[in-house]
Amino acid sequence: MLHEDKSIEPLFAETMKSIARRADLKAYVEHNPQLYQLLRRAAARYVTGDDRRDGLEAAASLTAQGYDVSLEYIGENTATEAECEAAVRELSGLIAELAGNRRKARVSFDLSHIGLSLHTDLALRNLLQLAEQAEPAGIELFISMEESAKTDRVLDVYERSVARYPSSIGITLQAQLHRTAADLAQRLPGNSLVRIVKGAYQESEQSALPRSEQLNRRYLELVEHAILQGHRVSIATHDQQIIDTILTRGWLSEGAAEFEMLYGIRTELSRKLKAAGHPVRIYLTYGSEWYLYICHRIAEHPPNLYRAVIDMASGESVDPVNSYAVSRDR
Repeated sequence: MLHEDKSIEPLFAETMKSIARRADLKAYVEHNPQLYQLLRRAAARYVTGDDRRDGLEAAASLTAQGYDVSLEYIGENTATEAECEAAVRELSGLIAELAGNRRKARVSFDLSHIGLSLHTDLALRNLLQLAEQAEPAGIELFISMEESAKTDRVLDVYERSVARYPSSIGITLQAQLHRTAADLAQRLPGNSLVRIVKGAYQESEQSALPRSEQLNRRYLELVEHAILQGHRVSIATHDQQIIDTILTRGWLSEGAAEFEMLYGIRTELSRKLKAAGHPVRIYLTYGSEWYLYICHRIAEHPPNLYRAVIDMASGESVDPVNSYAVSRDR
């Protein structure tokens, strides 16, 4: 009798994280029209489209359904100042359109997309420029977390920027990193905006926990500590066990906390939580740099690979927005 190999799924996840970082594979995909189109079909379930308009249209639809939204223009590790300036212009345009539509939303991004890979002060200068535009419009900026090698510099930029814009700049913390409990306790001012994720990056055992029950316990501890410290918390997970525990313990009623779900993933769970009256934010992405993003989505939940293959083979267009309508559950 054959026995299922319980080690294959985490091994597959780690392999996908490695593939995500292979610049040669990314370049091969981008320069192979047939392969690019196939993988773009798979990415369409998780990325709203290549252009700002795609993200804004999805955001408008979800907002009309009662969800909060966070928009990310995908990109990281920008290599030149000119490319950083182009990313800042795009983010500035996104903020301007959200403000013009009087739509309160979050704009999320990696600091390495706007200069961190070149110089810490460049990322800080660009972030402050965006914050000056976003704050009067009531738009929150949210800094994503990157590999642990960048964590100190990411937190340095965050601390220096949030000192000037305390109510409109948030930070993402990764539960998998051993250092995160100390960072939460020591590096965030009171009433901060904080998103807590498990973490999608491939890290060493010395710096991080693998996916495990131990990581789930740590995640719950971080959420509890963040709420008790008075922070405004985005609980960014699709893990049913974690969500059920949070609801059972009543943490959402104790502070300014919300669930945050990635676009296109477990839409039925978002509907269920929304229908039950819980605050739900959908994290939307757009842009052409989707290769890393889809690799991480598959690594986080390997069965997403099945859906990716189905989407590639079907040739049908994917539109996850309508699947969020709460009325479907009635």
